[in-house]
Amino acid sequence: MDKKIVKFLDRSKVNFVRILWCDNGNVIRGKAVHTKRLSDYWVHGVGISEAQQAIPALYDIPAANSRLSPVGEIRLVPDWETLTQLPYAPGHARAIGDMVKDGQPWSCCPRHFLKGAIAAAAEEGIEIKAALENEFYLLQPSIENIIPADETVFASTLSMDLHQPVIDEIAEALIAQGILVEQYYPESGFGQQEISVLYTNALAAADRQIVFRETVRAIARKHNLIASFLPKIFIDQAGSGAHIHFSLWQNGKNITPHPDNSGQLSPLASHFIAGLLTHLPALMAITTPTPNSYKRIQPQSWSGAFCCWGFDNREAAIRVPSNPVSPSPTHIEFKTADASANPYLALGALIVAGLDGIRQKLELPKPVAIDPANLLKLEREELGIHRLPSDLGVAIAHLQQDDLLLKALGADLAKAFLAVRLVEWEEMQNWGLGREVQLLLERY
Repeated sequence: MDKKIVKFLDRSKVNFVRILWCDNGNVIRGKAVHTKRLSDYWVHGVGISEAQQAIPALYDIPAANSRLSPVGEIRLVPDWETLTQLPYAPGHARAIGDMVKDGQPWSCCPRHFLKGAIAAAAEEGIEIKAALENEFYLLQPSIENIIPADETVFASTLSMDLHQPVIDEIAEALIAQGILVEQYYPESGFGQQEISVLYTNALAAADRQIVFRETVRAIARKHNLIASFLPKIFIDQAGSGAHIHFSLWQNGKNITPHPDNSGQLSPLASHFIAGLLTHLPALMAITTPTPNSYKRIQPQSWSGAFCCWGFDNREAAIRVPSNPVSPSPTHIEFKTADASANPYLALGALIVAGLDGIRQKLELPKPVAIDPANLLKLEREELGIHRLPSDLGVAIAHLQQDDLLLKALGADLAKAFLAVRLVEWEEMQNWGLGREVQLLLERY
């Protein structure tokens, strides 16, 4: 055992260390080890069934055809570099776990998949830095109805005043866990909030998404509120995304902007975005992986319902924000993502698709400078703009045909992931919004 970590746990009066994982249904789960027994789990972690990576969000039963069952054990080994005391749960700390089988990274481990994508980018001399921009709702506890915590509008200062205690505590808790908060404002939906955090390397960004969701939900409960990241809760209110902001780096320098400071994208960034657009319909089975996700992704709802990109275009699936000073642009926003996505799979798949664009030198279409929904269908066709999948079933079919993403996931992870997606789609495809919300509101 590391003496510094032992001293930290003792000094912080930690009784339990929670070892967390995120499954293919994107439910955050964990096992907690008491510090008095931690030495027994220090190297090899805790045991969990292989079937855990075949569990859909619906229930704790493995999905059929996943090749995973209650027979077979893996080890959830804590990454001690992620160890953090929990400011909202005195006496508890948390570490993110890696899935290990027979002493080697398990083929169905989402975190290992992201590490592989990061390594593939490094082989091209590229580092990806990222941050997820989360929207979520604050709701009042109620047995019968889903009641928003306020009825204010976008960026309402009244909402800021109403929710200052909970937002301040969330920000303080995130900062205490090493996550720098950049901006906060109330979003368009009643009770909806948005908190953005500083970018970091891709693996840490995915880890931070787990920490963010855990922290927001826990502190909301302390204030007698429910926080939900479910993509679509109210039919007549804005949906919640988890937009992925990312940039390309090389030798410590941001290579997203064009080197001539023209305000355009660099050739590598252009190829990367072209790769994303090429694979986007299949990517959506990973980045927007629930039937509920597609109730959010609608035209003229700022959610990126069309396969296109544009500078400062919030209706495009990929937005390139302009920077007020040179260099510009400094990063790219992938809008077709929400917090029902496993962040390790989402970021890893994004990297894989972008690298394919770089390797094949895919040509980036012209930027779209108008809401694509305002174009005639023929005009969209002439510009190569098409509507993205309108339901999970279509996105799954695209992923099943995307050899690049399937190969990157690997046979075992692809099989398990698609099995979970198919179970959720087949079970929930005819559900109304109310039934989805009833089941999933506190899953996410």
